[in-house]
Amino acid sequence: MKLTEELLFASTAEWAAIGGVLFLLLAAITRYGERRRMRRERIDSVGWVPWTGLFLVFSVIGVTLLALSVPGLLKG
Repeated sequence: MKLTEELLFASTAEWAAIGGVLFLLLAAITRYGERRRMRRERIDSVGWVPWTGLFLVFSVIGVTLLALSVPGLLKG
C-alpha cells in the first residue's frame, strides 16, 4: 500500500501516535535551543525565547498523545 493510502485510511489511534511523535520531535528541537542558549558566550546576542516552557508543553502533549494511542494501536 502506498503511504498516501495508509494515511488516508489511518485510524484515530494512528493519527494520535503520529501527532505524539511530531510533538516529541518539536520538544527535542526546543531542548536543543535551550542548550544553545545556555552555552553561548554573550547572553544578549540572540533574542529570548522560552525554550524550557516550550519543551515542557510539547513533551506533555507528545507523551499524552502517545499514551492515549497505545490501546487503539494494540487492538488493531
